[in-house]
Amino acid sequence: MNEILPGVWHWTAPNPSIGGKLVSSYWLDAPGVLIDPLLPADAGIAWFEARPTQPQAIVLTNRHHWRDSGRLREHFNCQVHVPNAGLHAFGEDRPVSGYQPGEELPGGLVPFVINSLSPDEDGLFLESARAIWVADSIVRSSTDANGQIGWVLDALMDDPEKTKDGLLQAFAEVLRDHQFEHLLLAHGLPLIGNGHAELERLVREGGRTASDAF
Repeated sequence: MNEILPGVWHWTAPNPSIGGKLVSSYWLDAPGVLIDPLLPADAGIAWFEARPTQPQAIVLTNRHHWRDSGRLREHFNCQVHVPNAGLHAFGEDRPVSGYQPGEELPGGLVPFVINSLSPDEDGLFLESARAIWVADSIVRSSTDANGQIGWVLDALMDDPEKTKDGLLQAFAEVLRDHQFEHLLLAHGLPLIGNGHAELERLVREGGRTASDAF
């Protein structure tokens, strides 16, 4: 568990649903908000029980990031928020609340559309932290602090060329519309301080695939 920004914590854990590959999760300390949570192996639920504010809400960047949300929701009685476009993936066994772009979520998070990879591929913006979160479209190594960001594998896209063109357009708009410094990923280590610059470089160079990251 690492505090990567004031009040923003990050950790990685192996995700059994994708072959045990490491994925990233985040915690906003003051409001008690989890983002794409998989419980940390070395801390578990006890770490969150000991926080001044226990979990009040869970926010998923897309429908695939349920991870340990069910266990956390049951233990802390907190609501899980997912993009409206992904609501079809949930039922009575996984109660959730839908959100739409521009809506203010718990902790001050504001979702924005990325969409090209899938209809519910959203991002989150937290103005107070000058940070954005990205679901699956941009990935990076979870172990190499010098790893570059890039697109997820072509094999995970229905139409790779069309999808990548759409991602270039979507992230050009993100750069234009959001003032941020930090890029926080669900798949890969976060970029602290140089997230805007690295995303700008990725778009300027026409994109690349991060083949070792997913």
